[in-house]
Amino acid sequence: MLNNEMMKHLKIKNPIIQAPMAGGITTSDLVAEVSNAGGLGMIGAGYQTPIQSREQIREIKQLTSNPFGINLFVPNEFNVTPDAVQSANQLLHTIRKQLNLEPTDSFDIPEYKTIFESFIEQVKVVIEENVSICSFTFGIPSQEVMDELKQHNITLIGTATTVREAIENEKAGMDMVVVQGSEAGGHRGNFIDGHQESLVGLMSLIPQVVDNVSIPVIAAGGIMDGRGLMASLCLGAQGIQMGTAFLTCIESGAHKVHKEAILNADEDQTTFTRAFSGKWARGIENKFILEMQKHERFLPDFPVQNTLTQDIRKTSSAQNNQDFMSLWAGQGLRLAKDHSATAIVKQTIDEANVLIKRISILGMI
Repeated sequence: MLNNEMMKHLKIKNPIIQAPMAGGITTSDLVAEVSNAGGLGMIGAGYQTPIQSREQIREIKQLTSNPFGINLFVPNEFNVTPDAVQSANQLLHTIRKQLNLEPTDSFDIPEYKTIFESFIEQVKVVIEENVSICSFTFGIPSQEVMDELKQHNITLIGTATTVREAIENEKAGMDMVVVQGSEAGGHRGNFIDGHQESLVGLMSLIPQVVDNVSIPVIAAGGIMDGRGLMASLCLGAQGIQMGTAFLTCIESGAHKVHKEAILNADEDQTTFTRAFSGKWARGIENKFILEMQKHERFLPDFPVQNTLTQDIRKTSSAQNNQDFMSLWAGQGLRLAKDHSATAIVKQTIDEANVLIKRISILGMI
C-alpha cells in the first residue's frame, strides 16, 4: 500500500502497531501473530518483572522471526502518607464486602526506589535480549538510559498526548512518537500536561503534532479499521497503533468477561476514572467506577491505588463479575470484533486499499 520512513525504520510491511497493553493482554501469541502479519507486535511489560519480560521475549522469538517491540512504564516519583492509604483502603472495604472479601489493612506499598531499580533492570533485559524496538509510556527516561539504548541501535518510541509532549519526546532523542488522542482506551500517557489539558481528540492532535516535530508520528486512539488508518495517514501520521481492536481478538489475554463487555458495549459507555489505579484511564463504566466517582480525586496516585485495588480486581475476575473489573476500552468499541490478530491486520489493510482505489477513481490522487 505504501512505504514510509517509519515502516522502513521498523522493518515492517504494514503501518500497523499493536498497542502494548499491560496486564497480560499482550500474550506471546498476540505479539507474534501481529508481527507475522506484517505489523509490529508489542509486549506490554508495564507490570512485568524483568524475569517475566526476558522469558516472554525468548518465547516470542520462537514464534516469529519478524521485528517486535516492548513497552516500559517510565517511573514517576510519588508521595503517599499512611493516612491517605488508610483512608482509601477504608473506602474499598464496602466493595470488598460485595465480593465476599475480608477487609485487609496489610499492603506491600511500592517504593519509588524499588520501581526505578526494576525499570533499569528491564532496560538491561531489552539490551541483552536484542529487542530492536522499545517504547515508553508515562514520561521520558533519563538521558543516560536513552543514550545506552541508542548505543545498541534500539529504535525508541515515545508517547505524547499534546504537541508540547511530542516536542519534548523529539528533543530527548526519540526516533518516533505515538500521539494518543482522548479517544484512546486504558491509561493516559500524559506526563507534562494535566488530565483535562491532555484530552485532545486524535484528528485534531495529529496535524498539529506533525507540523511541530520532524520525527515520524504514530496515531493512537479510537482507530479500529482501515478507515481510521487512512484518516490518520491523510492527516500526516506515518502509521497507527491499535489497542481495543486487538484487545478482543482470539490471541488476546484479556479476560473473557472483558472481551464480552467490549463486544456488547456502545460508543457512549466509556468514561474516565482514576479509581482503579490512581491514574486517569478510559474504560467501560461499571458499578465500581460509579461508587468510587465522588472519592476519586482524593485517592492515592499510581501505583499506590493500583496496589490497593489489586485484590478487588483479581477476585472480581475470578468470579466473572464485571461490576468491579477494570474494563479498559477506547471509544471505537462498537467496531470491535473477535477475529484473529492476523485477520484484523489483513482486514485493516484491505479496507485501506479499497479506500485508496475509491479516492483514485474520483481523481483525488
